Amino acid sequence: MTTTLAPPVRAGRAAVGALGMLAVATGALESVVTPTLPLLQRELSISPAQGALLSITLLITGALVTPVAGNLGDRYGGRRVMLRLMAVVSAGGLVSSLAPNLPVLLLGQVLEGAMVGAMPLSFILVRRHLPTGESQVAIGVVSGLFVGGGMLGTLMAGPVAEGLSRHWMFAIPTIAIVVATLFVHRLMPDDPPTRPDARIDWPGLALLSGILLTLMLGLSMAPELGARPLVLGALLVLLALLAAGWIRVERRSPSPMVDLRLAAKPQTWSSYAITFAVCVGTAVSMFLVPQLFAVSADGYGFGADSTDIGRYLLPGAVAGAVSGPLGGAAARRFGSTAVVTAGIGTMTATLLAMAVLHTAVWHLVVGKALVALASGVCITAMVVRTATSVDHGNTGTATSLVLVTRVIGFAAGAQVSGAFLAAGTRPGTDDPAESAFVTGFVIAGAVTALSLLAVRTMSKGVRK
Repeated sequence: MTTTLAPPVRAGRAAVGALGMLAVATGALESVVTPTLPLLQRELSISPAQGALLSITLLITGALVTPVAGNLGDRYGGRRVMLRLMAVVSAGGLVSSLAPNLPVLLLGQVLEGAMVGAMPLSFILVRRHLPTGESQVAIGVVSGLFVGGGMLGTLMAGPVAEGLSRHWMFAIPTIAIVVATLFVHRLMPDDPPTRPDARIDWPGLALLSGILLTLMLGLSMAPELGARPLVLGALLVLLALLAAGWIRVERRSPSPMVDLRLAAKPQTWSSYAITFAVCVGTAVSMFLVPQLFAVSADGYGFGADSTDIGRYLLPGAVAGAVSGPLGGAAARRFGSTAVVTAGIGTMTATLLAMAVLHTAVWHLVVGKALVALASGVCITAMVVRTATSVDHGNTGTATSLVLVTRVIGFAAGAQVSGAFLAAGTRPGTDDPAESAFVTGFVIAGAVTALSLLAVRTMSKGVRK
């Protein structure tokens, strides 16, 4: 077999469609827990704190698995790793659907978290088997369908759990994952390994996992850390030690988990910086807008119930779903730099406008939709730019780090928002002061705007 990087077989539309179907199914399975937490807490007799643990278990696993999956896909072939990864996810869905108690359900969520690693593997495959222009659009389509699947899972979880049972809300997406995986196996051409003899960097993997776990732990405790300086200091010291150890190991490893020379390139690290800033701004709006809808109508809020809030947020969910294909097509047509600049500008203006204009429901509905659309376009353009700025053998590793940065950015934004609202709530009252929301929107806009400083760096030495 030839050793060049040209794809041995060109993937057809059916193969890309199979990846899209898998993205929808995994997105749906990922999203069913959050809207049904009250039901799960009631049926499994678990506390709100245990419910919070359940809601972030999949996220933590995904953050750990994604860079590993991307790295293994680069070395041993994206299709080969994806099929094995989906076997783990399917097992997790089965465990979750049969879970009689919280420990078993947590095990299922841990296994399901491997699904996040399917994204960089999909990017490996479309880049390997499609021309550059078509692969940019395909990356956007797969990303958008994953978001769309999340929207579908959010909408179907409650009715399925209440109409059938909580078991079926896990079982239905799991069945779809199994079917989609079979289609990928049948339709997607195999991609030959690029580094089949390379050893796995176990020390680097362990240290990177420690860094991500420490970050996620610190973010989950963010509202309490201000009152616990010793804990905050210990976490910072541990994080610094793990990071220093990881950098030392990766520099000396003959086959590093992450090539630090690649990560140090301006177009690479700037992509991570932009992704983080954009996701922080997005997460703040995702957290604040529903809270603002729920504030009592006697004050500055709207007194909306869960059904109303879900209806108000639907346009934003639709905008997020179409943003992936739109971002991929726009990056192909205008270049990633122009797309990201326009998206950041739109996001910044919208967030600052929501700080001033939030006295009517439509203000927030339109604002949330614009933020979701601009954010999705930016992140997709970042993934496209990162994927096309590295050689084929590093596609999975580079894009997986973008996705991990996305997770960390969302987690950081949500925790910062929660801390703002908690600080803005007077003792003896249920609702935060309006100024807490205003401050949150302004800070989100400022953080998003700062990412423009990295956009110019992103374009250095990279073709459009």
